[in-house]
Amino acid sequence: MRIGLYTPLAAHFSDIAEVVHVFWPDAQVVPAPQEACELLHLHREADGWAEDCFCMEGERFRWHTRIAGDKWEQKRRRKRGMKQSCYALLRRITGMHPPWGSLTGIRPTRLFYERLSRGDTPAQAEAALARVFDVRPSRAALLRETVETQRGLVTVPEEAVDVYVGIPFCTTRCAYCSFFAEAIGKGRRVAPYLAALFHEAEAVAALIRRAGLRLRALYVGGGTPTALDAGSLAALLARLEALFPDAREWTVEAGRPDTLDEAKLRALRAAPVTRISVNPQTMNDATLRVIGRAHTAEDTRRAFLRARALGFENINMDVIAALPGETEADFARTLARVAALEPDSLTVHTLARKHGSRLNEFGFEPSPAPVAEAMVEAGAEAARALGMRPYYLYRQKYVAGNLENVAYARPGRECLYNIDIMEETTSILACGAGAISKRVFPREARIERAPNVGDVGHYIDRVEEMIARKERLWREYE
Repeated sequence: MRIGLYTPLAAHFSDIAEVVHVFWPDAQVVPAPQEACELLHLHREADGWAEDCFCMEGERFRWHTRIAGDKWEQKRRRKRGMKQSCYALLRRITGMHPPWGSLTGIRPTRLFYERLSRGDTPAQAEAALARVFDVRPSRAALLRETVETQRGLVTVPEEAVDVYVGIPFCTTRCAYCSFFAEAIGKGRRVAPYLAALFHEAEAVAALIRRAGLRLRALYVGGGTPTALDAGSLAALLARLEALFPDAREWTVEAGRPDTLDEAKLRALRAAPVTRISVNPQTMNDATLRVIGRAHTAEDTRRAFLRARALGFENINMDVIAALPGETEADFARTLARVAALEPDSLTVHTLARKHGSRLNEFGFEPSPAPVAEAMVEAGAEAARALGMRPYYLYRQKYVAGNLENVAYARPGRECLYNIDIMEETTSILACGAGAISKRVFPREARIERAPNVGDVGHYIDRVEEMIARKERLWREYE
């Protein structure tokens, strides 16, 4: 489907296109002249008010927005009014009620917190999201429950900092993945990569001491950290333990069950790791082959039980709803097999068609929206049956059914790092290829970032530059 869009506000073309994709995810939205467009946007401002008018298929909708505050607040209000006007028109034309209404952002919890900061009660904030943004009541209630779970976990001192360590290697690349990662192969680049990574981590530890920061959480992700051989993994963990001994929480993404032999699990157990992930994604072997996972459902079960036997008390499992070809019955079997293992937390992702992924390249279709929604609801029911509560959620572009990703956990088993990165309440010093450091200025509601290069070879060659970027991030904004 091709939709020609005319807007006098060229800077907001992509914002309007985001709203179009809520209703028609595969639509190609292209600029068009006013006299030959399918979707027409008119905008004018006078006396502190903005008027947006959208027209399509003989229908028209007008929206008036009060423009007040400083230039940033004015920009925010202008953008919000424009998007809500477009949404209201397309909702009328299609008759659809998307789960998240007119919201297109990654972090809908921010709006809930915004309402609370204005003095709303949680019940008032929940009702406002449904009334103002047309969020379905079920999603507004999910937001409220998530924010209530975060109470006591999301407030951190300004000097707090998390450390992220990225291992950009995997045994194979999953068909849905677009992250910076490469197949580990024979591991020829592992040693030079770890040497560069250790050097950067040492600089980060020195920066934490020099700036008087307090370490909150350490997260080793990727990629798949356990794609490393047992010796390399043990060396990595030993170095991190020496550099960051004060982490309140330490997570390692041991996501691929086929990488979790007993030697690696013992290396993780010997370190002060407090949380690991064993991620099946699905417990259906046919789907695992389609998405490029080099393990079976039985491999997942054995890896989980092996970890439990060695004493791991906080194990997360990820599943993905709407994988190609899967039915509601397939997903129900996955949830039943996961529930039988009794993990401590469960993250229910919804498949997103990411640019750069093989699923997108070869045109694999996710499950239809009604099926995806039923799967996500089944995931929520399974998590609650295990005594879990939602503790963070986020959304992505091009996600099946315009849905969300939700992490559930038993009380006391929430991942602090996940909350911190999603709510952007804590600064992060990130090491490794493709990692992004960010410094949070809570009193100014501002975030500054320092990204590392994504290519492994470039990272190894330019690690001094990556260190300098982080040094500037703390020095230039003092």
